[in-house]
Amino acid sequence: MKLIPFLTATIVLALFVSCTSKKKEQTSSEKNEVLVHPLAFPGGTETSLPHLFSNTEQTILSWVKRINDSVTQLNYSYLKDGKWEQPKEIITGKDWFVNWADYPTITENNGNLLAHYLKKSSKETFAYDIKLNVLPQDVSKWQTQKVLHTDNTKTEHGFVTALPYQEDSFFITWLDGRNTMPDTADAHAGHVGTMALRAAKVSTEGIVSEEVLLDPKTCSCCQTTAAITANGPIVLYRDRTDEEIRDIAITRRVDGKWTTPKFIHKDGWEINGCPVNGPKVDAIDNNIVVAWFTAVNGEPKVQLIFSENGGEDFLEPILISKKETLGRVDVEMLNPDTAIVSWMETIAKTTYLKAMKVTKNGLQSTPISISVLGDSRNTGFPQMERVGDKMYFAWTSHDAKISSIKTAYVALNLF
Repeated sequence: MKLIPFLTATIVLALFVSCTSKKKEQTSSEKNEVLVHPLAFPGGTETSLPHLFSNTEQTILSWVKRINDSVTQLNYSYLKDGKWEQPKEIITGKDWFVNWADYPTITENNGNLLAHYLKKSSKETFAYDIKLNVLPQDVSKWQTQKVLHTDNTKTEHGFVTALPYQEDSFFITWLDGRNTMPDTADAHAGHVGTMALRAAKVSTEGIVSEEVLLDPKTCSCCQTTAAITANGPIVLYRDRTDEEIRDIAITRRVDGKWTTPKFIHKDGWEINGCPVNGPKVDAIDNNIVVAWFTAVNGEPKVQLIFSENGGEDFLEPILISKKETLGRVDVEMLNPDTAIVSWMETIAKTTYLKAMKVTKNGLQSTPISISVLGDSRNTGFPQMERVGDKMYFAWTSHDAKISSIKTAYVALNLF
């Protein structure tokens, strides 16, 4: 007797929920268009591998431009009055190693600039060196192709992180493959050495000093990341144990000495190859935040973790994204208790660059979709930097197989 009214009510309710969901979806889409403000990029097409750097004085974007099949150019632009200035050239050359995950960087310290790129050292596919380029303050011409490492081995060197350090220098860390070249005895046994993590200090003239081995065995092709805390520099990276556990590790320079590396959290990710998905860190004094990707038991996820004592200990990790996440993270601290994290995620076969605010107590804002992206390697690793009261983003877009860089910003108070 009551079946028909019940079915009718159910159908009406379903239609109401459907319409409400569509309305919410539309409102969310419209809101997102208001939140994300595109910013014109002056570098044109055939551009990729953006890197954002920002401090209280300058905001700089560097990128690679493909001139033709054999010639590549490294350019940069300053952000001024909310717009990118016309591009400036650092260096143009041949025989560069241009890789989707191992991109050039640029950094500034008191008016002095330092940038790097990778140049092949032989015809072997994975044999290339890190070339430093410096532009001291009040000098008009870049000093290019400075030598970072002096081992002269035809092996891999890359995944650089460079930061302004002290008053007149830069801190640099990188993955170094000099020990991966087998000697005669090892070659007969089929053994080669491992990728290592190194660091050094570089002057504004490009002079390298205080080079140090931080870890003799690391994952071979995940990005490094570093920050300068009140205690000194810290470096985070994907480590590699003899059991092929490849979790994120930290080493810290405290009282002039580097600590023994240790995991920031024991994920226990056992994998027999490199996932090409490194961590990102940011710091305010001795308050630290780290974002990273892991996929233990085939379950991918992005996690965030805070430290209140310079990385000596960490709080419990906070889950940011799972299921279809691609990682490729970035993170920026807003204050000692709060950070904004970005990552790539695929939903219903569409990949997005997303960002949201997270507190160390685990409170999370509604994620903002910054842009739709391709999920291939060509998209590279999106960049994020805080500039005043805005968060800026840069990424590589592909339209009809033509690459170009896109930039945008979101006001911090909208997260």
